[in-house]
Amino acid sequence: MARPQRIVLVRHGESEGNADDTVYEREPDHALKLTETGWDQAKETGARLRKLFGQEAVSTYVSPYRRTHETFRAFGLDSDQVRIREEPRLREQDWGNWQDRDDVRLQKSYRDAYGHFFYRFAQGESGADVYDRVGAFLESLHRSFEDPDHPPNVLLVTHGLTMRLFCMRWFHWSVAEFEALANPGNDETRTLLLAEDGRYTLDRPFEHWRLPESYGATG
Repeated sequence: MARPQRIVLVRHGESEGNADDTVYEREPDHALKLTETGWDQAKETGARLRKLFGQEAVSTYVSPYRRTHETFRAFGLDSDQVRIREEPRLREQDWGNWQDRDDVRLQKSYRDAYGHFFYRFAQGESGADVYDRVGAFLESLHRSFEDPDHPPNVLLVTHGLTMRLFCMRWFHWSVAEFEALANPGNDETRTLLLAEDGRYTLDRPFEHWRLPESYGATG
């Protein structure tokens, strides 16, 4: 088994929806493009990734959304060193089809009160649904490590909530711990680093938007 030395998670650059949430009323979420700022952010992140990876091979998985594909292209990684796959299980949390801005803002306030993990958008997914498909992806990812020639680097270009849920699943965080975490900013990264004891550690924690709460023991 060839376990990668690092697994890098990247949130996409600023998108049209990040800059103007009324765009969801006119354009499908998956079709939203990066803004000029988003392209600049991705290019800056790409420079850091190129330095991090050097000439090493990289196994890359990209959410099927336009903004994640554009983010990856802006990285400017050498095509000879990158093995890329589109991975639908790494997509954004579905909030429904075209969205009414005021309704979404109201539902987000409900979600804050109800809990980000369990709250289900009226026509979309809950965080728990995303957790389940991220878990299915992790099973596939672990099987890929059985290849003795697996690259020493894995790169996931995805979305903020998906990044948090990936780490929750990997590190076995509780729902209460997840609920306290804030999304990373656009084009922020988190890296899982392989230690000498064979375990992975996170290079830096997610910020908290509130203190974790717990209402029961876990065993």
